[in-house]
Amino acid sequence: MGDRSAKALAKAFGYTTVADILGHYPRRYATRGELTSIADIPVGEQATLVAEVVSVSTRSMRQKSGNVLEVVITDGTGGVTLTFFNQAWRAQNLTPGVRGIFAGKIGVYRGNRQLAHPDYELFVDEDPGEHASQEWAKKPIPLYSATSTLASWQIAKAIGVVLDVVEIPDEVVPEGIRTPEKTLGYYAALESIHRPTEASQWQHARDSLRFQEAFVLQCALVKRRHQQRLLRSTQRTQGDKTNAFLAALPFTLTPDQVSVMHQIHEDMAAPHPMTRLVQGEVGSGKTVVAATAMVTVSQSGGQTALLAPTEVLANQHFRSLAATLGPDMVAWMNPVLLTGSLPAAAKKKALLAAASGASHLIVGTHALLSDTVQFADLGLVVIDEQHRFGVDQREVLRQKGRHPHLLVLTATPIPRTVAMTVFGDLDVSTIATMPEGRIPITSHVVALADHPEWYSRVWQRVAEEVTAGRQVFVVAPAITPSVMEEESDVESDPDEPEAKALTTVEETVPMLRARPELSGRKINALHGRMSSADKDEVMRSFYAGEVDVVVATTVIEVGIDVPNASVMVVLDADRFGVSQLHQLRGRVGRGSHPGTCLLVTHAEENTTARKRVDAVASTLDGFELAALDLELRSEGDVLGVRQSGVRSRLKLLRVTRDGEVIDAARSYAEALLEGDPSWEGHLALTLEIARRLDEGSQEYLEKT
Repeated sequence: MGDRSAKALAKAFGYTTVADILGHYPRRYATRGELTSIADIPVGEQATLVAEVVSVSTRSMRQKSGNVLEVVITDGTGGVTLTFFNQAWRAQNLTPGVRGIFAGKIGVYRGNRQLAHPDYELFVDEDPGEHASQEWAKKPIPLYSATSTLASWQIAKAIGVVLDVVEIPDEVVPEGIRTPEKTLGYYAALESIHRPTEASQWQHARDSLRFQEAFVLQCALVKRRHQQRLLRSTQRTQGDKTNAFLAALPFTLTPDQVSVMHQIHEDMAAPHPMTRLVQGEVGSGKTVVAATAMVTVSQSGGQTALLAPTEVLANQHFRSLAATLGPDMVAWMNPVLLTGSLPAAAKKKALLAAASGASHLIVGTHALLSDTVQFADLGLVVIDEQHRFGVDQREVLRQKGRHPHLLVLTATPIPRTVAMTVFGDLDVSTIATMPEGRIPITSHVVALADHPEWYSRVWQRVAEEVTAGRQVFVVAPAITPSVMEEESDVESDPDEPEAKALTTVEETVPMLRARPELSGRKINALHGRMSSADKDEVMRSFYAGEVDVVVATTVIEVGIDVPNASVMVVLDADRFGVSQLHQLRGRVGRGSHPGTCLLVTHAEENTTARKRVDAVASTLDGFELAALDLELRSEGDVLGVRQSGVRSRLKLLRVTRDGEVIDAARSYAEALLEGDPSWEGHLALTLEIARRLDEGSQEYLEKT
């Protein structure tokens, strides 16, 4: 490229290489349409004309600096003016007597019809026949994402310059894979997507490049997984302690729990570190599965570190694990809690227990990542709700041991194609069945736009539940009228022209205390701006039954377990995501009483926001909702590292839509690695992985 163009592309998009600009695919394609006579053109329509230049003139703009080139053309039935701003150089070719094909949208200026910045092609030697003119008119026009300084046609021209001279000697996708998949070679696909002569060309090219994206990413993932299996870690095998723990459980494990336990034990008995993601609905029994793995690691003298995203959750995990393990196991494993708000003496004691090996189970928050925290023999790292942590934070903890086993827990259901793409180098286990006796939660949409009188009924329903001896969660999307809750993922509704002010915790608490039906009830607030000690005190009181209603932000979204809580009221439910609403309602109905979730919304029917709320109320299937949530949100940067640069982003592949493509790519990647672990015969593929996945993305794949 010329220096001016190169600098413009770098400034506008951050592009510095040929691959960067060739990867700037058209966002859509336009067509010029059928040939039209000037006399028949309606204003506002796209028109394609075969005409002759009659006159050319240039004038200065009146309101600002610059010039306007005006070219009058005719086809014998009428005339129209072509208008170009600050492009006087076009007069060199658009001279009187020249004929060509002109295409654009017809407008009106001072009573005369005009085409502003039309697309055109001049006849150099002789006029093409009618057939050739029709072909030109039907030829797709690539339209690119542009900026104020770079128009779509300028980008197209720059890409054309590159395509004319670039050479791609080696194919990224081997011929033995391209042939059965019927995909184009790399250069042919680039040529067809940027300079198609008909729609079927760019469609075939797009499919080919989408498959290549999937193939490159899956190859990177399987290669990372292969390299990970070359590491050596301490083998941890099930023994008497594990068997005794399982035999003492007061309930029967579900088939899914048993299956996942076997998978974990097989992994930990191998000579390489386990990297397993266990996903399961709220209440599906992930805790007991993790506890079993902890006991197994402890039996061989190893330690487990459990990293939780908040102090509230860390405290609850500590209590929950102690209850699950039972007195004998607790006495033997000596679990300790390590959080930032611990008193100095308690923190020193916990640090000593971890460093000396006196404790086999250390539960904590980000405090575990501190340089002062050391372990005698870290054998297992358990990450709870891993999306709450940065990649670097997880890696810091793993580095405190000698390739410890990794177990990631999530209650956020992950569609299979997402798991294959984002977590493709982790083994994924799913606990789909719920323990017997779990009563399904009933969900209702309280549509205040249609029935404003239902608002009072919500609080009457809350009072009835409290009177019956049970407890209630109320969730609001903001803390105060001016400060949004940072832990929340509040969404705006594009269909709602003037969004209603968010309901807040600080306004809701006094409002509820003032309601006659809740008079005398203990109602407390819980949100992220409270101190850790205050938050834990509220949750302890709520768990003990001393508080009737907790009004909270999404700080209670994950992991809070209060068996006596039976009703969840979500205010402004339309301001939350689908998966988030599903997580919130999972906080109730965890005991012997039926759970009820009331989704209160002002969103109008048939808006996107209302559809989210209606979807949550319609099903308890978290995987179905997760797929819907992903479609509504779009997956964004599937590699999870937005800060790592534009090259890490997938251009065409969509995990919500391209499951079959990802499946096929995964199979080919695994077969390729099995046949050639070194990939010596696939240099182009190796280079493409390095190019597409920059340093940040490579580290992300390695650490996850």
